[in-house]
Amino acid sequence: MSDEKRSAWEMAITQLENAAKYLPKDKDWLNAIEYLKHCQRMLSVSLPILMDDGNIRVFDGYRIQHCDVRGPTKGGVRYAPQVDLDEVKALAFWMSMKCAVVNLPYGGAKGGIAVDPSRLSRNELQRLTRRYTYAISDMIGSLKDIPAPDVGTNAQIMAYMMDTYAMIARNTGEPAHGVVTGKPVDVGGSLGREAATGTGLMYVIDAYCQRKGIDLDKQRIAIQGFGNVGSNCALQLAGYHQCKVVAVSDINGGIYSDDGFDVQALEAHVDKTGSVVGFMGSKKRLTNKELLACDCDILIPAAVEKQITADVARLVKARIVAEGANGPTTPEADGILEENGVVVIPDILANAGGVTVSYFEWIQDRDAYFWDLERINKELRRVMVAAFEDVLRVAQERDVTMRTAAYIIAVERLAKAIILRGIFP
Repeated sequence: MSDEKRSAWEMAITQLENAAKYLPKDKDWLNAIEYLKHCQRMLSVSLPILMDDGNIRVFDGYRIQHCDVRGPTKGGVRYAPQVDLDEVKALAFWMSMKCAVVNLPYGGAKGGIAVDPSRLSRNELQRLTRRYTYAISDMIGSLKDIPAPDVGTNAQIMAYMMDTYAMIARNTGEPAHGVVTGKPVDVGGSLGREAATGTGLMYVIDAYCQRKGIDLDKQRIAIQGFGNVGSNCALQLAGYHQCKVVAVSDINGGIYSDDGFDVQALEAHVDKTGSVVGFMGSKKRLTNKELLACDCDILIPAAVEKQITADVARLVKARIVAEGANGPTTPEADGILEENGVVVIPDILANAGGVTVSYFEWIQDRDAYFWDLERINKELRRVMVAAFEDVLRVAQERDVTMRTAAYIIAVERLAKAIILRGIFP
């Protein structure tokens, strides 16, 4: 099957099977691999919403829990037009792998609604979020399944979800603050959470460059997707490491400049206009596909899945691809990048900073004791660098790519938990 036709879920299973080749072949391990090829719970809901014009629209929503053998499930809620059951299954699977790679006591989950949030008013968005939270309320909870922001959602959406859940659970005595992470700081959120995925990505890129003797300050960076992850990573790389961010893009297209962009000015432009397009520092317009093939040293796909296909991989000029998005590179493209000497720092390692600080937020909510930003970032760096060192060690010992190494670590940890716990009944 060509990578264009392969679904996100089929991509995920291919990645699992590639890692399984390096694990024991006895019955217990083979059974554990079969277990991981399926999601434990899948909920599909219809969400009738009264719109501002008095008409009712019905939206499709999902919440999927992939695997809870290592702890409560954890994963974001995505609001985007393309959201469907297949995509949410794959994202839940990747969350299981991600939590295992950085050794958090979580399993993977994901949720979403097929909607373009930019076309809804604030009140419509609130009603949709509250209806969705009510519909999935039996599945979520601070010790069961903890949602967080993702594409198209933010801290405000999490505040609506937390408040709705609190109204439902108020007679049970269950505390509501820990039911979601990525909340505003004023209602139990954590410092550093909004920037966490981009910050963690920067820590991993920095660790890789240090291990390989690469001067990060002199690297030219291209970022597909100047949203939360891409913009925060760009600010970190340009601010702390003086990297040149030479290309960025969003859903409207991309821009390029050999001289690099003033990232703070670019972010201000995006805040004002809603897009990177039209920024005065731009020397050339690019499509999102052209950005992936532009002249740069480090390419950061930070948009959505299946962006680097086989055709695109043949054009990639970067020597390092650091995956800020989930599933941006297809299995076929992985093989081509490897043949061409391009190193891929895989998504389940590279973008795990978000779930790591979500874990810190969950701990803070449970203890009712909140950390300062210095502690947050110190602990985030420790977790990300330790996971990177584990992945690099396995890659070198097994002579495999960093993606395969990350999956070997994740699947091994999950499989051991499955084997130790056994299968009920």
